[in-house]
Amino acid sequence: MFRLGAYVFKGIWRHRARTMLTVSGAAVAMFVFCFVGSVQEGLERLTSNEDAQRTLIVFQENRFCPTSSRLPEDYARRIAEIPGVKDVMPVQVWTNNCRASLDIVVFNGAPPDQLQKARKLTLTSGNWSEFSSRRDAAIVGRNVATRRNLKPGDQFSIGDLDVQVAGVFASPVPAEENLIYTGLEFLQYTRGLDSAGLVTQHEVHLTAAADPDQVASAIDEALRAGPVATTTRRKGAFQTSTLSDLVDLIGFAHYLGYACVGLVLALVATTTVMSVQDRIKEHAVLQTLGVRPGRVARLVVAESMLLCFTGGLLGTAVALAILGWGGLAIGAEGVTIAFRPSLPLAAAGMAVSAVVGILAGIAPALQAARTPIVTALRQP
Repeated sequence: MFRLGAYVFKGIWRHRARTMLTVSGAAVAMFVFCFVGSVQEGLERLTSNEDAQRTLIVFQENRFCPTSSRLPEDYARRIAEIPGVKDVMPVQVWTNNCRASLDIVVFNGAPPDQLQKARKLTLTSGNWSEFSSRRDAAIVGRNVATRRNLKPGDQFSIGDLDVQVAGVFASPVPAEENLIYTGLEFLQYTRGLDSAGLVTQHEVHLTAAADPDQVASAIDEALRAGPVATTTRRKGAFQTSTLSDLVDLIGFAHYLGYACVGLVLALVATTTVMSVQDRIKEHAVLQTLGVRPGRVARLVVAESMLLCFTGGLLGTAVALAILGWGGLAIGAEGVTIAFRPSLPLAAAGMAVSAVVGILAGIAPALQAARTPIVTALRQP
């Protein structure tokens, strides 16, 4: 077995340039496959977790971008009176870009005491008391801090907003790490925003026994007679609707991942066929020495799988490293999708590489095993 393994390695290394080009091509294709998979995982995490299903978002009816939704802050008191509602947190949202962007900056303003209870945020640096006591203080998600090179004590300005970084936080929800939190009054009274007494949305937290859909209907009905009509949805449904254009784009990118798998299959299969054709006589000699055709076929499949798996391992490793280091995200209308590495993503990359390598080697393996010995020995 060891000798046959060494034979496979020697066969691969015999044409170094061809081998390196094949491995590089497989690595690039799997790199793209992992990035596409990361975006899909990010969307799934954002819209399907428990918080997304048990939390309601009250938004102005027929509005999309956060800058266009303006609800009375006093609505929180009326919402809190509805059966099934445990807590209501008014949120003011500001974003530098309502369109899809890879460098979107989103500010969420909320009462610090409610924010601390509603979000499972862990400060990796800085302190919460400074954030609570200073009106212009902000805590920054670690992805934003990485992209903007921010740390506690820094001054951060964008548009009309100028904040003092009081801390950097991590969150079990990756998308949260692309946000900047400030006090509610800071965003309401910042010059140019003109939002005194108004908020973008109300975030409603429910009791354990409450039915989200029934409570949502009750909220809209209770506020129907108010100055501003509302639309209330589960947080996950709200985010999916907000990201509708991106959801379609991500769905299309899913086919790009399949195309990458097909590219690897064609590339490795072509390389393996060329290798088999170069060694037709060599395989015939092996059979004359007692190596059965089935063993020859397995040698060819092993060579194909090794090529593909090596490229897949390289591409997956580079993709996961960039995803882990870069803090990348894409967002629209104040909602972001985080690109994060994960063990399932790594396992998928490795599994796809191995399976594609085996499939790519089947046809060349059959060719090598079925070529008549006499015919093969006559090859020049």
